[in-house]
Amino acid sequence: MAVHAVRSPTTQLPSGISGNLSPSNRNPNAVIRFGRGSSKRNRLASLSASLREGDGRGKESSVRAVEVKKILEDSPLLPKPLSSNQLAETVSNGSRVRVAYQGVRGAYSESAAEKAYPNCEAVPCEEFDTAFEAVERWLVDRAVLPIENSLGGSIHRNYDLLLRHNLHIVGEVKLAVRHCLLANHGVKLEDLRRVLSHPQALAQCENTLTRLGLVREAVDDTAGAAKQIAFEDLSDAAAVASAKAAEIYGLNIVAEDIQDDTDNVTRFLMLAREPIIPGTNRLFKTSIVFSLEEGPGVLFKALAVFALRQINLTKIESRPLRKNPLRASGGLKYFDYLFYVDFEASMADEVAQNALRHLEEFATFLRVLGSYPVDTTML
Repeated sequence: MAVHAVRSPTTQLPSGISGNLSPSNRNPNAVIRFGRGSSKRNRLASLSASLREGDGRGKESSVRAVEVKKILEDSPLLPKPLSSNQLAETVSNGSRVRVAYQGVRGAYSESAAEKAYPNCEAVPCEEFDTAFEAVERWLVDRAVLPIENSLGGSIHRNYDLLLRHNLHIVGEVKLAVRHCLLANHGVKLEDLRRVLSHPQALAQCENTLTRLGLVREAVDDTAGAAKQIAFEDLSDAAAVASAKAAEIYGLNIVAEDIQDDTDNVTRFLMLAREPIIPGTNRLFKTSIVFSLEEGPGVLFKALAVFALRQINLTKIESRPLRKNPLRASGGLKYFDYLFYVDFEASMADEVAQNALRHLEEFATFLRVLGSYPVDTTML
């Protein structure tokens, strides 16, 4: 079967991504490899304990907050996120599977990476784009990135990046999201006036936060919010983040499971440079992207190639065709779309191959993004 593929040019990352390295940080190992030294861990634990004494106010508190920030920034246990400027300076040492994720230590994406690849070296990246680039340049072995949430829906940015880059989906992992309200030690619930987190996390805890009367402040990610609370030693603010983030940044869990819906699950994709060989010994899922001509019933015809063969579709998503968003037909202009579809079948199955041969007869573009085992587990 001749399946078309897009050969996209190398992605130019945004120039605004930070990453000017000081001389001490030019050693790539100091940036993205996780150290295990005990001395700084002990210093951090000792300082966290001292911060819990007293009321944490005034000049002494400010000095201590600066010290906490200094230790956390220098600690090998908390590597700085990989930025675009560092992509050319870092190489894989081959010791463990290195897995890129977006965010900082304590992010839900880090937990997903560790679930997908136990005992891996999880490498934080500032942006989704950076994670894709890191895999393509052989700086890491895999990437684990979110694609959809049961409450918040699709992560459109990563759908667009799947088409822009030439990586393959080699697996999926589903992670149950359990939000906690985190604050500095000594801070009580009645002291809180505002809460920091990612917009999606804030929306997922809307009822709880409204009941507490907290002012919402959006930041880039949940773990980053926890990090900010600890760095700035805030006494009137909390973060919505994971219990793991509380442990990493020395924060107290004021409340657990504050999400409005207990069925809060995020699905992540496992990405690699090479595809895996699909099998038939277990449940497989295949992800494709295609485009169609304008006309009545064209999408119905495309979906019928699966229905006629009893192939179950688990996801369909449409995204604008960025380079040519408008199409002229019959004197009118229409929006042009790409359709992303997941279906339950392995590309090793003849029925799946026949379905795509049928679709290829009238699709203007077709690409298989990956055929991979279905994640049937849940944390």
